[in-house]
Amino acid sequence: MPARNSPRGRARSRKRRSRAQQGRNDAPAVPGGQAAAEGSAGGAQAGSVRAAPRATRTTPRSRKAPVHSESALYSPRGVGERPQAPWHPLPLSELLILVGAIGAAIGFSRGVSHGAAPMFAGLTAVLIGTLEFTLREHLSGYRSHAILIAVLGVAVFHSAVALSVAAFTNVPRTLNVALIAVDVALFAVLFKFLRSRFLDARRERVFAGGR
Repeated sequence: MPARNSPRGRARSRKRRSRAQQGRNDAPAVPGGQAAAEGSAGGAQAGSVRAAPRATRTTPRSRKAPVHSESALYSPRGVGERPQAPWHPLPLSELLILVGAIGAAIGFSRGVSHGAAPMFAGLTAVLIGTLEFTLREHLSGYRSHAILIAVLGVAVFHSAVALSVAAFTNVPRTLNVALIAVDVALFAVLFKFLRSRFLDARRERVFAGGR
């Protein structure tokens, strides 16, 4: 009779089967749904990890907006750096305005008969200093001073004509009325020319990077 059919062999095979059954019963039971969920979660996590570099690669790079644009052409503010005078760092225009204001104040305090000379000298110094820095800013395209420069030009023209006529005779009223009409026309011409000149300079400054 073979050994496996003997009573001792059958007892050994029963012990082996009982040990295997006991090992299967001791193992923790995992529900099928939980196992499937864990598998899907793991797959989703792995997919997100794999997709992360791809999303990073496809993210567009941020581009810096241009500092100057077409709207800066008509902005009343200054664009770029203020233009420097040829005699920089000496503040010659500011000194002229300061000294001229002091001289004009002294002339006004003394009256027309005794203070006419310092008054006119001070006003002339203020006019020169103001005209210098306004022209420098305007012609460089930094800031527009078309109205101020046009008004100063009209004032100089009117004063020159009135003083020239007054040197020979009394200024008639009709001359003043005619000069006012001429002043308005002159202001319109000067303003149009100065505005056009400023826009050309501002356009060059804007598209050159504000220099």
